[in-house]
Amino acid sequence: MFEIFQTQEAERQLVHLKNNKTYQKRYKAVEKTLKLLAKNPRHPSLQTHEFTSLEGPKNEKVFEAYAEQKTAAAYRVFWYYGPKRKQITILTITPHP
Repeated sequence: MFEIFQTQEAERQLVHLKNNKTYQKRYKAVEKTLKLLAKNPRHPSLQTHEFTSLEGPKNEKVFEAYAEQKTAAAYRVFWYYGPKRKQITILTITPHP
């Protein structure tokens, strides 16, 4: 199991999804993604892959995990390993452009 941390930006985005009734389905999808990340960041349904356009604050590799698929502006979770072993930090939660 991994311990999940969130940046202030990720926390803000999660609260926005949770508090907006229009986004309840998306909020649930993101919550499920976060639970799967904690159990297994390489779970097949997450389709986790390195996202080379971003870096963590200490040049960590950033990964993208799918919260939704086959949906317009599907939500993605961007994260990196750390700051310590068995920890994951969520950088941002955002719709796919």
